[in-house]
Amino acid sequence: MPLENTFREISEIFIPADGYPVERTVAAELVRFLKNGSVIQKAGRGRVQEKKGTFSVAVADEKWTDRLMKSGVRIPRDGEWVYFRMDKNRGGCLLSSKPYFLYAGFREVLEQISENSEAGRRGWMREISFPVEKSTFDLFLTQYARTLRQFDRESYIREYARLGFTHVEVNALATPFPYEQGVPGEFYPDFYTYCPALDQFVESRLNQGLYPEEYLKANLGLLKENARLALKYGLVPGLLCFEPRSVPETLFQKYPTLRGARVDHPFRSFKPRYTLSLVHPLAQRHYSELLTNLMKEVPELGFMAVWSNDSGSGFEHTKSLYVGRNGGAYMIREWKTDEDIARAAAGNVARFLRLLREAGSKINPQFRVISRLESFYGERRYLWPQLSDGVDVEVNSLLVAGWENNYPHPSYPDIKVLGSAFHNTLWDREKSVEKELRSRGSRSYFYHFINSHGNHEPLLGIPFPWLAWEKLVACRKRGLRTLAHMGGLQPPDKVPYAVNQEVFRAFQFDAGMDIDETVLAIAEKYVGKDDAPDLVRGWRLVERAIRRFVPLSLYSGFGTVWNRLLVRPLVPDIDRIPEEERSYYEKFMVSSVHNPNKVDLAKDVLFELISKDYARKAYRRIDRYVWKPLDAAVALFKNKTEEAGRRRRGKAYRVFQDQYFRTAALRCLYETLRNAAVWIYAVHEYLETRDRQKKKDCRRLLKDMTEREIRNARESIRLWREAPVEWMIVSGFGETPFIYGENYPELLEKKIALMKKYGGDEPFIDPGYMFRVENNPYREEYS
Repeated sequence: MPLENTFREISEIFIPADGYPVERTVAAELVRFLKNGSVIQKAGRGRVQEKKGTFSVAVADEKWTDRLMKSGVRIPRDGEWVYFRMDKNRGGCLLSSKPYFLYAGFREVLEQISENSEAGRRGWMREISFPVEKSTFDLFLTQYARTLRQFDRESYIREYARLGFTHVEVNALATPFPYEQGVPGEFYPDFYTYCPALDQFVESRLNQGLYPEEYLKANLGLLKENARLALKYGLVPGLLCFEPRSVPETLFQKYPTLRGARVDHPFRSFKPRYTLSLVHPLAQRHYSELLTNLMKEVPELGFMAVWSNDSGSGFEHTKSLYVGRNGGAYMIREWKTDEDIARAAAGNVARFLRLLREAGSKINPQFRVISRLESFYGERRYLWPQLSDGVDVEVNSLLVAGWENNYPHPSYPDIKVLGSAFHNTLWDREKSVEKELRSRGSRSYFYHFINSHGNHEPLLGIPFPWLAWEKLVACRKRGLRTLAHMGGLQPPDKVPYAVNQEVFRAFQFDAGMDIDETVLAIAEKYVGKDDAPDLVRGWRLVERAIRRFVPLSLYSGFGTVWNRLLVRPLVPDIDRIPEEERSYYEKFMVSSVHNPNKVDLAKDVLFELISKDYARKAYRRIDRYVWKPLDAAVALFKNKTEEAGRRRRGKAYRVFQDQYFRTAALRCLYETLRNAAVWIYAVHEYLETRDRQKKKDCRRLLKDMTEREIRNARESIRLWREAPVEWMIVSGFGETPFIYGENYPELLEKKIALMKKYGGDEPFIDPGYMFRVENNPYREEYS
């Protein structure tokens, strides 16, 4: 009998009377699916009679587990699981070992009904590959792309549950901009828009009245709504905060002895910003009270991830503070050795993390605190032994102390990576370090990147299923069971064919899956059996191009947006463009007014982002290895779109059209990145060499680059105007420094005009650009 017919005989759906919200969610969705008048019944957990016409939905307790074992079902000894059975005479059940896997199991059942799969008719037990899969830095739900236009919050969180995630961050600002106060001409307050601190939601007795009541109320309301939706689908809500974050100076006017570390960036900030001194008992009480007050509002909060030493936050006397080691009056006296300071700073960090864990666990005994280790490279040897008992870490690698890249690029062994889709493997040495930490009761959440952030921001829906799978296999092979996905999901209403995520979902239910068979099955579901091989071939071509692309520092991550690379004119002498003509993009750059990046793509504040030699290597490899497979993918998807249209295959037409526009957009992004590499090489080589022929070669290279980028900008405008799909992240609020707005094509038109006007200029970079001062009284002497 078809599985659907058996399901249609269900008349009663049993859930525990004292159950989880997700049990009610699954039961209600099942009633809507059946449309046969079935009703939901509540009963004592584990006390449901198995009979014809009944179906039980539950997070399994000991009674259910015993019942399964007595009936011959093999329960995974140490892992998490989902179990499904449908019997014509005994009824059926859907059970999971944890609330966060119940909805994923339910959606798997629905798909098996629609496909009338043999596995669905037999019933099944699935062991979950990664018992913990948390979200981290979710661009759309909580971070700087939260102004995404027409964002469907519930469908997004529901997608997390369907895929097999377990934990999601829920703290976000309800306003497009943070409340942090700055000074004229300063960009720095915008950095407070992401990873909002505890004091953006609740107050303590120490800081009462510091922020407007309506501001805190709005932020808390959004956090509570996100948490409600997470719980509805069985997920564990949690926090991602930059802490300890700076506090307004008015607090120090009232409590001057509580001043802690200066944590701002002296190049990016125009006023000093300080945290509270965590050594002081009042500061400790303050943070304990903040977290307690927040958890009284949402007692189900299960974790707090603490990022630090960036974006207006930092721990006293840690080495990576932008102004150097500094702090309040209490931690350590002056004239101590660097080792003494590092030891004291590490102890201060560890105490704060334990303080948060203890405060949270008083309300939720399962509460955990998570920190990143990169910022503590100067203190790691002293901090590492103090991590234990629910104080966890999230990492790209446990083998590096700071931000050094240590893994090989998948195609170029001479290029090192850390994070992003390029980081597709792990060394065996990670396992022993992870095991040591686990033995102390703490976890290591290893990052993986299967979507836009860290890879192709601001594009949506770029396919690279095999790279996504390789990182999962590497984690599983090293015995890692707790992962953290960076950057959020592809919003399901904007990216209906998210193959990377489908690969993760399949792996979560079956770690031994065959990747090629899985990708083909996904393709068949999207376009049908006849067209699936061509869809897979297109994905392979796209991924071949991605694997051969050369990363370009922050430009390959978020820099195309933050540094306005996509809309700024790539001309040999950017500074020749009058400021008023550059203002359309400069006013939205994540940049201070004197940042050399405004006139030199190779620099950002005092960092060299990309060397001349690396840039040369990058554009040459891109030209040699990337365009052929990528152009072939664009052509294939275009041809298949036209073919499906002629044959009136509507389903295939929509999928191939979707993939065509996304792949063409990737072509545009890669072209701009390639041209930026040409700019860096040719401009710097021109300025450094005395060889006339080399100078001519550089001018010729820049001329070609200018023409290419103009054509590329026009192609981007065409895609914007013709595409029926959302192929990039676009704000519904308006343009911000972190997300483009609906005026994107107008910005490209301005870029084209400026490149036509200034593209033939002689290359030049003012080496003293960062020393410029408006209204300089010594202008004549200086010049």
